[in-house]
Amino acid sequence: MVVLLTCVEGGAQVKFIVKKGSGSDQNDSNESNDSNEPNEPNESNESNKSQEQNEKLAIDEEGNLSAYNPITDMTPEEKALKIQEDIPRSIREVRRVLEERVGLDRSFDLILREMVFGSKRVGIFYCNGFAKDTVLTDIITRLTYADEESVSHHTLEAFIEKLIPHIQVKTYKKMSEIVGQVLMGGTAFFIEGETAGITIDAKSFPIRSIAEPDLERVVRGSRDGFVETLLLNVTLVRRRIRDERFKLEIMQIGKRTKTDVCVAYINDIADADLVQAVKDKIKNVEIDGLPLAEKQLEEVIVNKGWNPYPMVRYSERPDVVSAHLLEGHVCVFVDTSPSVMILPTTFFHHVQHAEEYRQTPFIGTYLRWVRFAGIMASIFLLPLWFMMVMDPSLKPAGLEFLGPQKEGTLPLLVQFLLADIGIDLMRMAAVHTPTPLATAMGLVAAILVGDIAVKTGLFINEVILYLALASIGMFATPSYELGLANRIVRLALLIIVAIFHVPGFVVGSTVWLILLATRKSFNAPYMWPFIPFNAKSFFAILVRRPVLAGKTRLSITKPIDGTRQPKSK
Repeated sequence: MVVLLTCVEGGAQVKFIVKKGSGSDQNDSNESNDSNEPNEPNESNESNKSQEQNEKLAIDEEGNLSAYNPITDMTPEEKALKIQEDIPRSIREVRRVLEERVGLDRSFDLILREMVFGSKRVGIFYCNGFAKDTVLTDIITRLTYADEESVSHHTLEAFIEKLIPHIQVKTYKKMSEIVGQVLMGGTAFFIEGETAGITIDAKSFPIRSIAEPDLERVVRGSRDGFVETLLLNVTLVRRRIRDERFKLEIMQIGKRTKTDVCVAYINDIADADLVQAVKDKIKNVEIDGLPLAEKQLEEVIVNKGWNPYPMVRYSERPDVVSAHLLEGHVCVFVDTSPSVMILPTTFFHHVQHAEEYRQTPFIGTYLRWVRFAGIMASIFLLPLWFMMVMDPSLKPAGLEFLGPQKEGTLPLLVQFLLADIGIDLMRMAAVHTPTPLATAMGLVAAILVGDIAVKTGLFINEVILYLALASIGMFATPSYELGLANRIVRLALLIIVAIFHVPGFVVGSTVWLILLATRKSFNAPYMWPFIPFNAKSFFAILVRRPVLAGKTRLSITKPIDGTRQPKSK
């Protein structure tokens, strides 16, 4: 027999499953009880109670079973201390609260250092890995000179205004706020006899040095790139945009991780509805945490389902992010990530590169067209060649030589699929291979996999040639996510062409274009300015115009101030 019990603790509902014996077992137990003497202990009942206690399981809201019972395994005192918000006046009581709330004396990196300044006992609470030793040492040195008279009256104000020589000092009256600040890297001061605490923003995060991003290298231009620290990243952008209307709004996401997320925009350029929509999406996120930072946040705020194409643009370059902010975009920074999300974005945002703007307009236009050709080749080169091989009448005049001179052991479609998957395997292997071994792995892949596979007849030369050209076009795509999505489309077109020939290519390409045209990124059409067509903006996509020629901002972001240059008087 199974009994489901339910109890409510602090507004949270917890269910229990209690397994009991069958009716016959209970009858046997009752008969046994009747035969026992009244004063003798009932060993059978005690055994049943012990067994019943062991079989009791807690059920959380998702239906998971756990032998741990958060209600019965804690004393009433421990429950009260765990949720206590008031800051005790006694340092001893503060220590007891911190023991239950954050595991003080169990977590080795959380420390409560007790000292006496003047006549007041002070508890200094900090996380050992975040504390900035030099700053805190200077503060403690200053506090050691405090006399009894200076801290005897209005102690809290005296510490803040006279004794603590630091620029970022704030008081809190709730224990949760104090603990939150310490877990973010700050240091808290609890003063004997005071019901409020002082926090000092003296922290030092583990950080790597600033370097140029590997995916967005340029020949000329700045060599700085974002790192995993939010404050440093926004500072790199603030250095480039010294506008008093440049806003940086911060919020915390994640019930457990409490990850810092910053929304950046220029107040009199960015559309107010766009800014509010982005902030509302982020604020409405209900998730346990964001350990993977911006990628998890993207999936939560941009509901794209199984669409392989990126609906946001990522950048690790401060100059690129600054340029988009001046266009009216909204940028989202996530702590612990060097990548910044740019919203809204279109397909053509993903095919532009900073190098085009570091050269003259003519050279920049040439580089852009070469890049466009490579991207188109990464999608359509293999399906078109495969289609002409299957139907030689489609070959243009003068290109009759196109096609395999000899047939391989495997069908062409199988060769394409195997070679494409093989390139993906080599790419993944290169990522996980230590740098000293990467060259050796490349030689093995080129000689053993490529050359020997052709000589044995497994692949033909043309398949390797055209697949290499398509792969070069994919690697020339500025957006890594867009390159991967284009590869999936290429494989799909190859399969469709193999089955339906020319009609399959036409229908497949049309469906691909329609699917992209119907997508939106925060109400911005994904294929703009091609669909819907905007001649002026489309020309700006095709040609890298001179700086002085761009007098207005792109209309896709609906900027409040659409003028890039002041009107001549």
